Amino acid sequence: MEKSFEFGLSSASNATADDQQIFTKVAWRIIPFLFLCYVVSFLDRINIGFAQLQMKHDLGFSDAMYGLGAAVFYIGYVLCEVPSNLLLAKFGARRTFTRIMLLWGIASVCMMFVSTPAHFYVLRFMLGVFEAGFFPGIVLYLTYWFPVNRRAAVMSIFFAGVAVAGVLGGLVSGWIMRDMSGVMGLYGWQWMFALEGIPAVLLGVVAFFYLVDRPQDAPWLDESEKTRLIALCAQERMVPVDSQQRTSNMRAPGGTAHSAHSARGIAAALADPRVYLFAFIYFSLTCASLTLNFWMPLMIRDFGIKDVMQVSLFTVIPNAIGAVGLILIARRSDRMGERRKHFAFCTIVGGLALAALTLHLSSFAAMLAILSVAAVLIFAALPIFWAVPPSYLPVNTAAAGIALISSIGITSGIVSPWVIGQIRTTTGSMDLAFYLLAALLVVSGIALMMGVGKDTVQSHR
Repeated sequence: MEKSFEFGLSSASNATADDQQIFTKVAWRIIPFLFLCYVVSFLDRINIGFAQLQMKHDLGFSDAMYGLGAAVFYIGYVLCEVPSNLLLAKFGARRTFTRIMLLWGIASVCMMFVSTPAHFYVLRFMLGVFEAGFFPGIVLYLTYWFPVNRRAAVMSIFFAGVAVAGVLGGLVSGWIMRDMSGVMGLYGWQWMFALEGIPAVLLGVVAFFYLVDRPQDAPWLDESEKTRLIALCAQERMVPVDSQQRTSNMRAPGGTAHSAHSARGIAAALADPRVYLFAFIYFSLTCASLTLNFWMPLMIRDFGIKDVMQVSLFTVIPNAIGAVGLILIARRSDRMGERRKHFAFCTIVGGLALAALTLHLSSFAAMLAILSVAAVLIFAALPIFWAVPPSYLPVNTAAAGIALISSIGITSGIVSPWVIGQIRTTTGSMDLAFYLLAALLVVSGIALMMGVGKDTVQSHR
């Protein structure tokens, strides 16, 4: 069983048996818990997509209002993402992740009290503020534990969490909204927000006692394992790891990335053109992935399925296929040591699949199959992409650079839902949106191919 749970870590061909044992131990300790936290966080983010099947009718919201509410989340998210990641570099992952999960869980539960558009917009904004920094924090945190040639396979687990959240949303959200509607005088969507927000609060409490900030703080590693792990992760940063360096690292909560929270680190990240290239690519990619996350239930309803429970169940299929496919594709990328062609294939073919949704075939199975192809390729492009920026950013700008890429790129969450809501309200369909998203995906694939060197799993510092 343990061997099957190595997350593709054995793909590093030059790994010794001892190194492999260390990384397997690390993966078993931190990945399952962070994965669970990420699934819950993303479920709380996207359950608004299921809520709309009832919420818009119950509260009289239009598609444009819903799109604006979905977008407002990302305004708060973008404003607070960089500060949150810099706080992680300064104060450590344990306290940062605890704060994030407690606050977003409370905000998610409070969504059950929405009764007006103003309530909707304010709570979505606060949810974005509270959750900001969680994903870039995970990206930064994993650089402390895994070198770059193992990172795509590890990141694929978290992006599988996006698909798993979609599966759980389809199974759990639909059941709650249908079977608990009217209980204690509450709508089904109110129960959904309450019951799906509580786990985040509980996980936030557990995180405070379970997580450690750095390898040198891990009581479940012996001293030789700590030394070897620190050395392996420092090699890609080209950072000396003599005894004096290690001692300094152990004193500072942020370790070798301690300087990343300084003004110099922020300025260096802002001046690095690679940050903006990566931000554009991530913007294009998340425009497409967020469209799938937020609008998939409505797409399936447009395919001809009207019952809310059936719509929820059919969303499981693209998300489940996406979860398996993205892990397999990311592992292949790690095994072959290649990012550019894998990413370009995923984005270009995924874009064509989105464009094919405008065919409006009479066969529901055919339309669901096209949607599933788009989902697996778009989701698979995410971990492949995030394996690239950490190996290109200097160590003193890593925390700020990763957060800037994520925060600039995730402005797609402000633009995409609002634009699609406007398109649906004015045209009655999503065809124009699919064409725009397909174009962005194709351009992002070309941009990575042209802007990044072939040996992307090697250090470029």
